[in-house]
Amino acid sequence: MKHDHAAVVLDLSANGVGIIRSLARKGIKVYAFDTEKPYKIGKSRLATCGICPSPLTEEKELLSFLINLAKKLDFKPVLYAGADDYVVFISKNRTELSQYFLFLFPEHSTIEQVLDKNKAYELALKHNIPCPKTYIVEEESHLEEAIANLDFPCILKPVLGHEFRKKVNKKAILIQDPEQLRTEYAIYKEVGKLIVQEVIPGDNQCFYKVATFYDDNMDLLALFSLQKNHQFPAEFGTGAHIVSKRIPDLIDLCLPFFKEINLQGIGMAEFKKDPRDGIYKFIEINPRFWLTHSLTGPAGIDFVYMYYLYLTKQDPSPRLQQIDGIKWIYLVRYYLTFLQKKKRGEMTFNDFCRGLQGKKEFALFAWDDPMPFIRSTWSHLMNAWKRKRKE
Repeated sequence: MKHDHAAVVLDLSANGVGIIRSLARKGIKVYAFDTEKPYKIGKSRLATCGICPSPLTEEKELLSFLINLAKKLDFKPVLYAGADDYVVFISKNRTELSQYFLFLFPEHSTIEQVLDKNKAYELALKHNIPCPKTYIVEEESHLEEAIANLDFPCILKPVLGHEFRKKVNKKAILIQDPEQLRTEYAIYKEVGKLIVQEVIPGDNQCFYKVATFYDDNMDLLALFSLQKNHQFPAEFGTGAHIVSKRIPDLIDLCLPFFKEINLQGIGMAEFKKDPRDGIYKFIEINPRFWLTHSLTGPAGIDFVYMYYLYLTKQDPSPRLQQIDGIKWIYLVRYYLTFLQKKKRGEMTFNDFCRGLQGKKEFALFAWDDPMPFIRSTWSHLMNAWKRKRKE
């Protein structure tokens, strides 16, 4: 295989670090950028890393930054996005960026739909995908309608999660009663549009994901599915401990849906299996590489490298069969989740240790690139200590 094209990665979270490592270990030159805070934590020795303008507040500056970088390279670099704000930026500027970079996204209207929680649920329902009961709240009357029709506890969460989390470091807010909902809504409505949603019962192991890579002709090049074991924070968070697992009935549900909405490039959908009826209920779609994608390499389907090969016209063979039972562990988050669950009697130290056994891929820990793991662990532990002091 030829590796003449460099790669440019926008994101230095564990997601972006996973992309860097997959490519750099194959001899591909990698440039990686993010805004200042994630750059300080995630910068990797395996890539040329730097600070870039914000895709949310400095769009023109970021566009010029990337074009100037690409002009210095001999071949068009492959462009990777590890966060929704970078996806939206690339998609909005795709005409100009495509002159200098190689990338594959669905139509911009599709990206807008799937990243907007309300539109995504409407899209799912239109295609007969089961969803939790959801209400968009734009005024007080909508709030009262939700209160009248939902059981408590319920969830309050943003329509545009990637914008909301830049201002409020929360994925969702658990609401115990109508009074709390009215109070929390009054606080968070200033940050962005909100939805109220029923809580699907069941623990972290009820969450599943299906990921795909469709080419320009909507032919399937890569397929992968997984099950969560633990997430951080434990109630509403991102993956801390997951396992590769083929889920045929969920794959059968997702593939026709993805084809119908033309989800070109990398896509991932998350579902929660409702123990009340055994039905998978739609949670979200991400039109990009997702946090736990680095598990796909050990599971026999390296999404990152296949994306590179396809965009550099090296015709990778489809990879649709995975190796099951491989764990992906974000070590510090797994430990902090264990502490939360131990307090509630949901997990023992023996459970924690058993979770570390077997074939595994760490989110950040790596002997050849140790600093992202060290900096991220320190940051997580310091934040946990500060939260504990406030309690």
